[in-house]
Amino acid sequence: MSETDLLDRLGVRKQAERALYRGTRDGFRAVTTAGRTFSAVQKRTKPARPATARGDLFDLTPSDGQQMLVEAFADFAARQLRPAAGGADAAAAAPPELLAQAAELGLSMLGVPEELGGAVSERSAVTTVLAAEALAHGDMGLAVAALAPAGVATALALWGDAEQQAAYLPALTGDEVPVAALAIAEPRAAFDPFALETTATRDGGGFVLDGVKSLVPRGAEAELLLVAAQLDGGPALFVVEPGSAEGVEARPAPAMGVRAAATADVRLNGVRVPGSALIAGGDAAVYAECVRRARLAWCALAVGTCRAVRDYVIPYVNERTTFGEPISHRQAVAFMVADVAVEAEAMRLVTLRAAARADAGEDFSREVALARALCSEQGMQIGSDGVQLLGGHGYVKEHPVERWYRDLRAVGLMEGALLV
Repeated sequence: MSETDLLDRLGVRKQAERALYRGTRDGFRAVTTAGRTFSAVQKRTKPARPATARGDLFDLTPSDGQQMLVEAFADFAARQLRPAAGGADAAAAAPPELLAQAAELGLSMLGVPEELGGAVSERSAVTTVLAAEALAHGDMGLAVAALAPAGVATALALWGDAEQQAAYLPALTGDEVPVAALAIAEPRAAFDPFALETTATRDGGGFVLDGVKSLVPRGAEAELLLVAAQLDGGPALFVVEPGSAEGVEARPAPAMGVRAAATADVRLNGVRVPGSALIAGGDAAVYAECVRRARLAWCALAVGTCRAVRDYVIPYVNERTTFGEPISHRQAVAFMVADVAVEAEAMRLVTLRAAARADAGEDFSREVALARALCSEQGMQIGSDGVQLLGGHGYVKEHPVERWYRDLRAVGLMEGALLV
């Protein structure tokens, strides 16, 4: 598929060309999202996979098609996400109409092959990273809420079997995208995604899931989850439909940051799933790659949010005057702003490098580890510097930097939820 065809398929050609887009109760409760059933639209004998992107040169320059997509996403973030961010943070929920508009951008199609209703012929981690970065420049919490279903669609495209792809991908790439997310994290200190307390026990031809998942985007209204659980001594992924599986309960659990994502705890009480719910036969290598791709998604969000901090503080320090001159004339202020810009660019480059290696089918574990370490540490520092540069203004909700600081704290803590 050509890049111009990709723009048409995602429905963002006009936005890209014109750079314009129109724009609780406490305690667990049973998840009763009704009306959505997943069934195969057509029978498939084998799963479809996006092809590996190959190139002789290492080049992180976005293609023309990617650049146009980024411009459309960035314009949507500026015009729609940024103005709604404060209210969504306070309400700990994203406006439904805003999520519907975000779904129209075709985010869930970016990791799905054309033959399954998606928009790509090759792996597109770089494209998804660029999209996440652009959306996070508007607001990280709203970006998480919008991108969570895309992570499930990408996982099924990469590792789902023919039956799973036929059952779920038509809905995920359709007009009414279901509420979906990757549920890996658990509510305990020093959580290790490779030492899960959520268990999967074999029961006849199926499995029984028990445990609690935390920080699941829109978990209280989820229609489809990919749940990580310990199986036969190793972690594995399972497809769970909360609306039809008995024993799935959820409660809203707003966190310090990314509050607009409406994070929730999801409890699995003896939830029975069929044998067909297991992803990739429980392959440990698939689960490890899933964790790496999820961490890469959070790095992309950190890059976008840090760029937002940079773009906000520069005009502020140039316009804010003390003793008759802008505070940017102070050496300490100028050096701090320079550090923000330098580290944000370093975060972006190491994140794109990891995504490029993933698309090429090469080992990218080292690059993801570097990206996560840099983005979690420097992301928090940039968030703190943003508050510091605004002084008292940085500590009040009149300015968005205090929200960005809270959001950036999530990067080194979150596991799952998203995937590129």
